Amino acid sequence: MTAFIHGFLLALGLILPLGAQNVFIFNQGANHKDLRKTIPVIITAGLCDTVLIVLAILGVSLILLSLPVLQLIVYVLGFGFLVYMAITLWNEKPKHLEYQSPLSAKKQIGFALSVSLLNPHAIMDTIGVIGTSAALYQGTEKWIFALSTISVSWLWFILLAFLGKLIGTVDRTGKWIVYLNKVSSLIIIVVAIIILKNIIDILF
Repeated sequence: MTAFIHGFLLALGLILPLGAQNVFIFNQGANHKDLRKTIPVIITAGLCDTVLIVLAILGVSLILLSLPVLQLIVYVLGFGFLVYMAITLWNEKPKHLEYQSPLSAKKQIGFALSVSLLNPHAIMDTIGVIGTSAALYQGTEKWIFALSTISVSWLWFILLAFLGKLIGTVDRTGKWIVYLNKVSSLIIIVVAIIILKNIIDILF
């Protein structure tokens, strides 16, 4: 029980901040009239977090932490994808909710992969925090800890999409969706700037 509570609270604390991944999932919930249309982004983000957590707990994270070159590659790729996503969101200007063109399942999966697997902060959270915390446990307790952290990700992503859908349902004109896209874009740009600073720190 201790391992489960520890994992649950730790994962909740890490996932609550408004990062690029959270913003994107919420945005998709708001932009789709049917919540089922957000299933691709929920599943992709959930699977990505699951993979990262399992790898971190298995100790693969130690490799990334010990090789600055790999860290630099992750940061550069992550920066590029975040800038591209921010531009895409900023340029989305639906005149009316009925005439919107929400992201297709393929694009949802692509963006979700980029903000999950190429998100340096998400990787460092799983590697530096969840991975090292899991080292406190052995055997069954370690996997209870892992399942607890993984369950938080899945439940949170489903909740985010649902909350986004509520916004989209209330806003029948699409006006608030435009504002949401702009705010989402700005948040992602801030995250990208932080990543750029990390790139500069590594290089110089």
